Amino acid sequence: MIAWSQHLIILPILIPLIFGAGLLFIPDRQRSTKALVSLSGTVALAGAALLLIANAGESTFEGVYLLGNWAAPFGIVLVIDRLSALMVGLTAILAVPVLTFSLARWHSAGAHFHSLFQFLLMGLNGAFLTGDLFNLFVFFEVMLAASYGLILHGSGTLRVKAGMHYIAINLAAALLFLIGVSLVYGTAGTLNMADLAERLPTIEPDRRMLLEAGAAVLGVAFLIKAGMWPLCFWLPSAYSVAAAPVAAILTLMSKVGIYIILRLTMLMFSEGPSAGLGSEVLLYGGLATLAFGTIGVLASQALGRMGAYSVLVSSGTLLAVIGLNNGAASSGALIYLVSSTLTLGAFFMLVELVERGQDAGASVLAVTMELYGDADNEVPEEGQGATMPATLAILGICFAACAVLLSGLPPLSGFVAKFIMLSALVGPGSVGAPTATAMLFVFLIILGGLATLIAFTRAGIRTFWSSIEGTVPRVLVLEIVPIMLILAMTATLAVKAGPALAYTDATVRTIADPQVYIEAVKRVVPRQSWRDRTPAPGE
Repeated sequence: MIAWSQHLIILPILIPLIFGAGLLFIPDRQRSTKALVSLSGTVALAGAALLLIANAGESTFEGVYLLGNWAAPFGIVLVIDRLSALMVGLTAILAVPVLTFSLARWHSAGAHFHSLFQFLLMGLNGAFLTGDLFNLFVFFEVMLAASYGLILHGSGTLRVKAGMHYIAINLAAALLFLIGVSLVYGTAGTLNMADLAERLPTIEPDRRMLLEAGAAVLGVAFLIKAGMWPLCFWLPSAYSVAAAPVAAILTLMSKVGIYIILRLTMLMFSEGPSAGLGSEVLLYGGLATLAFGTIGVLASQALGRMGAYSVLVSSGTLLAVIGLNNGAASSGALIYLVSSTLTLGAFFMLVELVERGQDAGASVLAVTMELYGDADNEVPEEGQGATMPATLAILGICFAACAVLLSGLPPLSGFVAKFIMLSALVGPGSVGAPTATAMLFVFLIILGGLATLIAFTRAGIRTFWSSIEGTVPRVLVLEIVPIMLILAMTATLAVKAGPALAYTDATVRTIADPQVYIEAVKRVVPRQSWRDRTPAPGE
């Protein structure tokens, strides 16, 4: 009898597929029904993802699922380990509050929002779970096709213009993906990741060069999604004008590129004749992205663009850590990945609520009146002043929490993650003397945190303190509670930093040994069908 836990692996793909397809048959006018069905599916996905995290790495858990009951490398396989379980869990726990937030207004701003949302989750989870490069392309396309509809959701001139650029760039990335996959398959004769990693050392040097060229083309496609400079020119505009829940869930899409690069780097290019392939590109490209994102955050005036450039800061940090190839720093980087993704998701939703109550001309009017001496210079009497409404107080606290998390100040999870990374490079526990590159990374991390703090402080003062005739936004409980829930998750991550670090340490140790992955895929054999079973004597 097949263990029930084995079927958990396919649930993160199957659940959104079934719910997304079923939602297509529910008319858009039945919004409450569609919302209830979609939310139920997302909650079920979150439950399956948490079970996967709990089971990943246990000796009793079978982490390879044979689709079609064909053995690798001939059949397509799904593989679950601590890293893929972490990414699937992150997707699910962010999707629930984001979808809840959208039920206040955005889910009815266009057709088929819920189906597109579910198909996006399906593509994300499939990319995290697949053990086959061509199947990765299939899920990549499912994810992109759904994101095309979501990025245009709500219409508007700016949204359509940025969406067209987004679609064109990602179509080019998909083309590069196909070219890279073709080169790899033509050279190695397989697209199964485990089989590819096993065959790579035995390939002749001249053919291996062609395979490495194919891997480099694949890398460019993934780096476009990750937003590495200078391939990131499309990201700030697309993310800053997207609908709030769409921008929040799209923060995960940049992490797909990070995940795939980390997976293939550790599996195929951590040892052997091609060891270290592309590591310098990742390192210096990550540092350039970190610097570019820092400048963008500091220069941005609109909150949406600050969030978009913060995505680049996150991507640059993670790419640089992968290029450094430091196990302890990578462990902290995984915590940073979770913390920054959750924080940015909350921030993009918060931006809409904050800007909803702003008077567009208030800040400009205030500067103009002060410049020409028309400002009211009377000093208020002692005890005179205005009270801050409860709604603005809650929004201000959430805004301050996002600023603390993204800048890396204590005591929240952003500080914990950055402290672990920096300690691994220059702290007492670091191995050997810090290199010049490591010191540059440390400098940019600290500079990026300082710039983020300055930018968010400036924006907070302008938004919450400097308005002349500020209007208190009308915020529904359905909108503010999801944001508070996400921020509570980051606080929990900081409180439970010890268990979280133990999990990420074990994750890094597992992915650093390619043989663990290869043997796990090789030892799983197709299960005997009842049609093939040999009848017992007397049957």
